Amino acid sequence: MVLLRHISIALTAAVAALGSALFIALNYFYKRRIWSPKAEYCTIKEEEEERGKRQVLVLGLDGAGKSSMLQGLTPGEPTAKRGGCRPTHGFNFMSLNAPACQLDFLEIGGREDLRRYWSDYLRRTHVLVYVVDSSDRGRLPLAKAELHRLLKVEPQLPVVVLGNKQDKPDAVSVAELHEALSLGSVTEDRKLFLLAAQLGSDGALRNACWGLDAFQDLLLQLV
Repeated sequence: MVLLRHISIALTAAVAALGSALFIALNYFYKRRIWSPKAEYCTIKEEEEERGKRQVLVLGLDGAGKSSMLQGLTPGEPTAKRGGCRPTHGFNFMSLNAPACQLDFLEIGGREDLRRYWSDYLRRTHVLVYVVDSSDRGRLPLAKAELHRLLKVEPQLPVVVLGNKQDKPDAVSVAELHEALSLGSVTEDRKLFLLAAQLGSDGALRNACWGLDAFQDLLLQLV
C-alpha cells in the first residue's frame, strides 16, 4: 500500500508538472499572437485581394470636395442626396463595382487633427487620389506640403491629383496648379496624373478632357 501511495504521488506530481509546462508554453505562444487591429486589417486586406478588391485612398484638405467626388462616382445616387454632402469628420467608405475588379474607396477627413494619420494608410492602398480645391489659392501651399509629405512615405505608390472646383471663377488653371504643387519635382518613375475636375449640376464628376468613365478607367489601370 505504501508503494502504491508513493507511485500515486509521483504520478500526480508528474501530471502537475506536465500541465504547468503546457500552460507556460501555450501562454507564451498566444502572447506572441496577441490580436491587433493592424494584423486583422492585413489579414482582411489579403483576403480581399484574392477576391479582386482594390483599395483607393482618397485624401485632401478639408473642403477640397473629397466626399462630393465619391458621391459623383456613385451610380444611381439621387441628385438631392448628392447635393447635401457634409464634410467628413472621420472616415468615409464606398465600393464601386467594375468589370475587372471592385474598387473600395476609403476617404479620410482633411482636418489638421486627422492629417497626422494619413500616412498610416498609404501602405495598405493601391492608388492614392489627392483632391485639391483649385479655387482655394491661399491654401495651395499647405496642400502642396501635405502632398509631398505623402509622396516621401510611399515612393512607388501611383497618385492621381484631382484639381477640383474648376468651375469656380477664381480657380487656378491646370498649368498653374501643376506649378503650385511642384509636381515637376516628382521623379519620373512615379506614376502621377493631374486631372482638372468639377462637379456638374447633376452631381457627376466632370471636366473638359476627362469624363467620369475615363477617370474610372485610369484607376483600374493603376491598380
